[in-house]
Amino acid sequence: MLRNIVSSLGLAPRRPAVPARMTGDGPAVCVAGHFPAIKVPEVMRGRVTFAGLPPVDLGTAGIDWRLDPHRNRSWALNLHALRWMGRLVVEYERSGERRYLDRATAIAEDWVRENPRGGSGVSPWAWAEHPVALRTPALVCLSAHVTARWLRDSLVTHGGILADPALYRQGHNHGLDQDIALLLAGARLGHREWRDLALRRMTASAEIAIDAQGVLHEQAPRYGVYVHRRLGVAMEAIERCGAEVPPGLAARRRSLETYVSHAVQPDGRLVPIGDSPAGMRPEGFAREESTVRIFDGGYVFGRTAWDDPGAAHYSIRFGPGRRLHGHEDHLGVTYHAQGRDILVEAGFHSYERTPYQKWTSSPEAHNVPVVVGAAFREGTATRLTGSSVTPVRQSFRLTDDAYGVSRTRSVLVSHGADLMAVLDTVPAGSALRSLWHFDPALTVASRGDGRVVLADGDWRVALVQLAVPSCHPLGGQAVRPGVVSPGYLRTAEAVTVLSPAARAVLTLIVPGTADPEITVSEESGEVTVRTPGGPVSFPPSLGL
Repeated sequence: MLRNIVSSLGLAPRRPAVPARMTGDGPAVCVAGHFPAIKVPEVMRGRVTFAGLPPVDLGTAGIDWRLDPHRNRSWALNLHALRWMGRLVVEYERSGERRYLDRATAIAEDWVRENPRGGSGVSPWAWAEHPVALRTPALVCLSAHVTARWLRDSLVTHGGILADPALYRQGHNHGLDQDIALLLAGARLGHREWRDLALRRMTASAEIAIDAQGVLHEQAPRYGVYVHRRLGVAMEAIERCGAEVPPGLAARRRSLETYVSHAVQPDGRLVPIGDSPAGMRPEGFAREESTVRIFDGGYVFGRTAWDDPGAAHYSIRFGPGRRLHGHEDHLGVTYHAQGRDILVEAGFHSYERTPYQKWTSSPEAHNVPVVVGAAFREGTATRLTGSSVTPVRQSFRLTDDAYGVSRTRSVLVSHGADLMAVLDTVPAGSALRSLWHFDPALTVASRGDGRVVLADGDWRVALVQLAVPSCHPLGGQAVRPGVVSPGYLRTAEAVTVLSPAARAVLTLIVPGTADPEITVSEESGEVTVRTPGGPVSFPPSLGL
């Protein structure tokens, strides 16, 4: 039945030729976890909701596949991915109600008819590599119940695209989705070469994408959650296709759990590093006993305790230069203590190509030191040059030349008596200004003499800045309104504090008080901060 399908499709010449004869029908593996939840009654009436945006009426016949009513990349991708159609097939299999299958068939047939590859006026999203990868499993699911020639031909087209090495995204989450899709298409069409290619690529890609410590090189913990979930779908699909899960693939998936669990704050939300939305709540990730972890891929995560909503948590960024879903956030810190976000980043707003979205990836959107009058060099790596970790106190030193001069940050975090101290320095002849973005719940209560006090109701947190080496108060902070993203396509006003220009600035963040007493020993030069949890003493160099 499949003889000469390829020649009839008019596939692009640069794609590998699909054998004119397959070995026969294989299993139509339908993994329900591939498809997001939908409002089934609404979809049956022709209404869809994607990417958290308002619903759109597509109608029940003659869908306009060029629609992009919200001018939103994620919405257009979801329309052409047809995962919402695949969920109708799953609903049919669950309920046995034929109307769900009939609706799914009508949607898929309309898409295939109206979106010929290379056709005039076809949406660019129709044959983009990621929608192809996400759509193929939905078509495979449908093929378990529909044997029409148009569907089989479309699956062959999709498989040929997925097998094309020129279109493959190795080491990327899109590549994983391509591998899953090729595996399912190869199994369904009896094309063993496609199935085996998918398995080889999947394993090799995982070793590139996930390091031995579990860090995803896409530089956003949110994508660690996504890839972990998709690897779970992949492993189920592999087994249901009659193959064995490669041990290396399972090991890389397990390693992701450590990375993600350390990136989850005590309140259950993922720290918004890179393209990670601030409201995301990963669940079910195994954790290790250690409360502080340095990941060589560019992260330090620390907490005072697991399973305690009132615990403190911090993050520090370093490592390779920005790539994929990362931001220019090196030397950046976040801080959560006493059940509250304190220092936050601009976060992830959307994939839309707007000036604000571009700004959220810039250094200025993060808690970093900026060198005055110097141009920032994108993609610069940052080294962790020192660390000291104990149960009650951790210190780290990081350095880079992202502004053409040596920029060094030392961070000390005290546990028990909550405190974060940050020393920023540049060489003589240069000056820096450190940026501090506070959670939108915090408003300015008072300022002066090198201090800015922020409040949320009766609760207070103090930012204190000292000149180094004198440790005298450093006045002249600029306190200005800022904007951060507490969720997808959402913004909120927040307070941003910018230090005065200096060669060295010591910043203290003291939760739970408006007036921390600070003394400096005349003999040793040590700084002592009396916090609500007790005194904390340290040298101005922060011990490294």
